[in-house]
Amino acid sequence: MADRTGMLNQINEVSFAVNDLTLYLDTHPLDTEAMNYFTQVSSQRKKLLKDYAEQFGPLTMDCVCTETNNQTNDHTKYPGQKHWTWSDGPLPWEGGMY
Repeated sequence: MADRTGMLNQINEVSFAVNDLTLYLDTHPLDTEAMNYFTQVSSQRKKLLKDYAEQFGPLTMDCVCTETNNQTNDHTKYPGQKHWTWSDGPLPWEGGMY
């Protein structure tokens, strides 16, 4: 199992890059190098969010999936059952670091 804190740090770092590039591209829409980098880090962010959701539960609504079953079975009312995972918690912003 991956380290939850480490994964959150990676998500924060790549999310910062995505947000920063978004602002830059708003004022430099023809910069192909920036667009290519945006594509790269945006894809990396999606993968990190997906991997995090599979292990610990979704961080965003984009990651909610009834097939993702909180594989650790920690902090869920429905271990091993297909269910709406958004309500599994606690969430990181609720002091949910374990």
